[in-house]
Amino acid sequence: MARPARGAGAADAAPSARQVAVLVVIFTVESGSLQVLLVRRSAEPFKDFWSLPGGLLPAGESLVHAAVRRLDVETGVTDVFLEQLYTFSDLDDTGSIAVAYFALVDRGSAHLAGRSEWQPAWFGMDGLPPLAFKNERVIDYAFERLRAKLDYSNVAYSLLPAEFTLSHLQATYEAILARPLDKRNFRKRILSVGIIEPTGRRAGEGRHRPAQLYRFRERRQVVF
Repeated sequence: MARPARGAGAADAAPSARQVAVLVVIFTVESGSLQVLLVRRSAEPFKDFWSLPGGLLPAGESLVHAAVRRLDVETGVTDVFLEQLYTFSDLDDTGSIAVAYFALVDRGSAHLAGRSEWQPAWFGMDGLPPLAFKNERVIDYAFERLRAKLDYSNVAYSLLPAEFTLSHLQATYEAILARPLDKRNFRKRILSVGIIEPTGRRAGEGRHRPAQLYRFRERRQVVF
């Protein structure tokens, strides 16, 4: 490849600093629906559009600390599954870099920020509003990553309370996969990989014999 000649102007100029933003795709499951947290923008650009929680990376703060901070601000929880997703460089017209993370939270543990501006809200994946900064691309990428992870890891732990029934666990998988699963095959598969264990207690609900409660052996990501 030919090298640019010296004195070629732009070729010799120092590269301009590019702004770095951190975005967090936060998923939960509620009433059989996979949902994502969005924030209604209160300033331009894209005023009144919805977008993912995030912001510019402050000087001296690491990427992961910025993601954890944003997760805490928006949901009040931090001890959940959080993973770096991808680095995007074409979500706006300025060439800014956006480092995206995605997180999974139990809806019962999350408490959304009560702001009068930049208000957060949950949206079902099948009913997303028009989004700012091509955020639909980021959400789609996170969605596919989540679906893939169900096949080889226990990440669903972060969407469930400490104890749950097998029916609740199956409903969580079905919400993510957007399709029904055979009950017998699902239970055989989930028990065979050894990521959950019975608690010895039963749920106090239903007309029939209360269902047995289970828990994840590890409440951190485990690959099987």
